[in-house]
Amino acid sequence: MEEVLTWVKEKFPNLESRIAWNQPMFTDHGTYIIGFSISKKHLAVAPEAVGINHFSDDIVQAGYDYTKQLVRIPWEKPIDFSLLEKIIKFNIADKLDCTTFWRK
Repeated sequence: MEEVLTWVKEKFPNLESRIAWNQPMFTDHGTYIIGFSISKKHLAVAPEAVGINHFSDDIVQAGYDYTKQLVRIPWEKPIDFSLLEKIIKFNIADKLDCTTFWRK
């Protein structure tokens, strides 16, 4: 988790990091971009359903499974940072004119 959070902060220094709902997340101009949580078996990445749907083929190709709201990265698999970067860049661009925390 620390490695991923540090990577996001370094790669996207313009994003604001915060803790909400007991989870680390990143926002841009007050709108949600991506969040993370941990479980015993995986790191959960939550880019909202639109981001998951947009990258579903890439997520499967990386060897991860997903639900409507999150991507599960098993602890024994490497983190595909290029996929995370694409998801974050997509959300930043897609939510550029968004004025709410979550997509409507």
